[in-house]
Formats: sequence, structure tokens, C-alpha cells
Amino acid sequence: METSQKLIGKVALITGGTTGIGLATAQRFVAEGAFVFITGRRQAELDAAVQLLGSQATGVRSDVASLPDLDQLFARIKEEKGHLDIVFTNAGGGEFAPLGGISEAQFDKEFGVNVKGTLFTVQKALPLLRDGASVVLMSSNAGSTGTENFSVYSATKAAVRSFARTWTADLKARRIRVNAISPGPIDTPGLNGLAPDAATAEHMKGFMMAGIPLGRMGQADEVAKAVTFLASDDSSFITGTELFVDGGMTQV
Repeated sequence: METSQKLIGKVALITGGTTGIGLATAQRFVAEGAFVFITGRRQAELDAAVQLLGSQATGVRSDVASLPDLDQLFARIKEEKGHLDIVFTNAGGGEFAPLGGISEAQFDKEFGVNVKGTLFTVQKALPLLRDGASVVLMSSNAGSTGTENFSVYSATKAAVRSFARTWTADLKARRIRVNAISPGPIDTPGLNGLAPDAATAEHMKGFMMAGIPLGRMGQADEVAKAVTFLASDDSSFITGTELFVDGGMTQV
């Protein structure tokens, strides 16, 4: 992995950092010189990710939808490092359901993780964030398009994109930059998990690729590179924006 050590000396938090985009971003951050805290809900996956990342990473089992878990997370970060320079709110998820078949449990779960979890992760990070820090919010191109049977997830990601605007205004006095990253279809375990079996997953990905101008699925490290850009001083005059990493899918 070619790097320029653009995050040397930085302390970062990545929620949902055990697999997919979160893990790829953690690898990229560590390679660029950062110390990274990652979270996950499953201890075995968390341990495996930390082993892969090495001595520049700490894993903390945490559910972003649980405020007591978040309190413990930030107490750990404060004790070990004392501050944060970067927060990437990657934890999230969703499932397909047609209008008319959406359950209250699905609504509460997706808004609990994607919206509530994002809000309170950033709010509770504020005392540790240095002035001039960077916050990157995981949105999705689904927040800007009308994907059939995906209304709850899409609404959560539209809310996250709105946070990037309003928090930019809220935090301007501290020069904390807040941006949203909006991937399209990325070949990750999370995407494959939307389908009930492997054959359906391949069919789903084929359908998605037909709408991507670049003609292929994205890879997790391609998103990680974009997050690293927004987290670093390379994007020092960029805030409140949404960066699409979707092969042109939303723009054409």
C-alpha cells in the first residue's frame, strides 16, 4: 500500500471498523501514520481486526445505538490518548422492505444505528475532538436516489447527509470540518448480506452494475482512500459537502 504518512500523529475513531469499508479505512489510516480506535459489536471479529491492524489500533466492543456503550468508548479513548483528531461514523446497516411491509422494529433498528448512533457518536466525541479536527459521516448514494423497497435506509442516509450541513454550521467556531461520504454499490460483506443467499446476491450485484457508468462494483479500499482524503489536510478547505464514491451512478 503506497502512502505519504498524511495522518502521522493523528488519533482516529472508526465505528463499525471490523469489516468492509470500516476495516479498509482503518488499514488505510494506520498505513498513513494514525493511531486508530475501532468499534464493533462482535468480540471475535473485533479481535481479528485488531490483530490485522497491529499495534497502532485498539478495539472497543461497542454498539453505537447504546448510549452507555458510547460513554464507555469515549472514556477509554480519553484514558488512553486524551483526544481525537478524526471521527469516521461508519457503523450502520439496512434491509429491503416494500412500503406496506415495513415493521416498527426495522424502522427503530435502522434509525437507531444510522441516525441516533451517528448523532450521539459525534456529540459525545466533541469534548475530545481538537479544534480543526475532521468528522466524516457515512451516508450513501441511496440518500439521493429512489431505490425501490429501500425507503427506511435511504431516509436514514438523507438525514446523515443533512447532519454534515448543520454540524458544519454548529462547529464552525472550532474549525471542525464535517463531511459526508456517499458510496454506491461496494463489494463488501454488508452488501452481500442484503441478499438471502449467494445466488441472489450475485443477481442483485449484476442489476446494480448495469446502472454504474464505470461498469463495475466499487471496492472497500476505494472508499477508504476517499475517507482518508476528507480526514486529512488534503481537504483543508472542504466542509459541509457530500463526496460520492459510486462510479458515477448518482451523477448520470
